[in-house]
Amino acid sequence: MRFIHSMLGATALAALSVGATTALAAPASAVPNTTVPKVCGSGYKTVNSAPVGSLGTVYLAYNTTNGNNCVVTIRNNPGTAVDMSAWIYVPDTNEGDDDFGRYTSYAGPSYVIGKGYCVDWGGSIANVHVQVTGSNCASLAERRTTYTR
Repeated sequence: MRFIHSMLGATALAALSVGATTALAAPASAVPNTTVPKVCGSGYKTVNSAPVGSLGTVYLAYNTTNGNNCVVTIRNNPGTAVDMSAWIYVPDTNEGDDDFGRYTSYAGPSYVIGKGYCVDWGGSIANVHVQVTGSNCASLAERRTTYTR
């Protein structure tokens, strides 16, 4: 599923969350103590993060070797599957990736080539959503939004 810029609106995210409730699969590797390198792969280092309320954290990672960004949302307390998401979008190239579903431990990884570009990214756990826009753009200030639907 390709991520498009218009999905940054709360209405679209809510619509996707409703549709995502039919996805029942959880990643086979959904285990406690999941880390960004375990989910994204070797070579990825966390460059930014945002709390998803008290439920977990969404992480932005970067691989200097291939120029890819990776986003993963990790729960603080894995357990029963809940609606979760991880997404990333590069406005300048109109490229993005996302993962929406019901998971026990984490959502993602979502990848996009981001070398030299600002990125928008975010994730959700249950009904708490976080989006970060204009991120990792050198001197430009990012904007963070957290909301509960």
